[in-house]
Amino acid sequence: MNRDWIATANTLARALPYLQRYDNATVVIKLGGHAMGSDDAMDDFARDMVLMQQVGLNPVIVHGGGPMITEMLTKLGIASNFVNGKRVTDAATIDVVEMVLSGLVNKRIVQAINRQGGRAVGLSGKDANLIRCEATDTRLGFVGTPTKVDPFVLRTLGEAELIPVIAPLGSDEAGQTYNINGDTAAGAIAGALKADRLMLLTDVSGVKDGSGTLLTEMTAADIEKMTADGIIAGGMIPKTETALDALRQGVRAAVILDGRAPHACLLELFTEHGAGTLIRLG
Repeated sequence: MNRDWIATANTLARALPYLQRYDNATVVIKLGGHAMGSDDAMDDFARDMVLMQQVGLNPVIVHGGGPMITEMLTKLGIASNFVNGKRVTDAATIDVVEMVLSGLVNKRIVQAINRQGGRAVGLSGKDANLIRCEATDTRLGFVGTPTKVDPFVLRTLGEAELIPVIAPLGSDEAGQTYNINGDTAAGAIAGALKADRLMLLTDVSGVKDGSGTLLTEMTAADIEKMTADGIIAGGMIPKTETALDALRQGVRAAVILDGRAPHACLLELFTEHGAGTLIRLG
């Protein structure tokens, strides 16, 4: 008998306890970085999402799109201004942001999932009042922070066995559109859904200690100490803050994992060793 077949069967058998553990669980995945960078990586991600749904999970996808926004602004000749490293989103920029996120990026992910046999539906935080927000900092223009998430539309789609793909946009009570950081939007949605897992796909292997060793598990106290000591720094700070905020809203666990690794989500959920850094409150 072919050894590859036996190895495949053995892998499936070992995955059984995890398949049972996550039956009907809701998992919010923030898609960004390398996984969005090539058609092959996108197809791999889409296939994994369809498989997750087929074995009983309810995946909810939130995506970014910063590089695509920058590329489109450049093509249109719209200059980008920054405050403390963050893009100022003025009236001209927010129109481009919405066009790119809700249009080009969102539909590319939806189409990739549908090609793999899934049924995905694209929407933004503006649809069905999913995400209400307010201005994060007036200096940044139309950059928003979520103030309320209504998960009704996501639960409705999940019951219909549809996979939601969400662009990180929201609106205030007056209907003004805001751009939301993708990690922040994913954390807020995961909290509103009381998700079993929040998975933040990045272009690093996870959180590392002072010697550069990957940490497979962390608590809130670990993160607070390492941040105070300067070990957690730069772009990892908002990711760990997002993870902790989601946990405090009722998410069971958050994972920061390497989106460059093939099948990273499946490895995290369905194997003993997992992938990336698993974060719990304590």
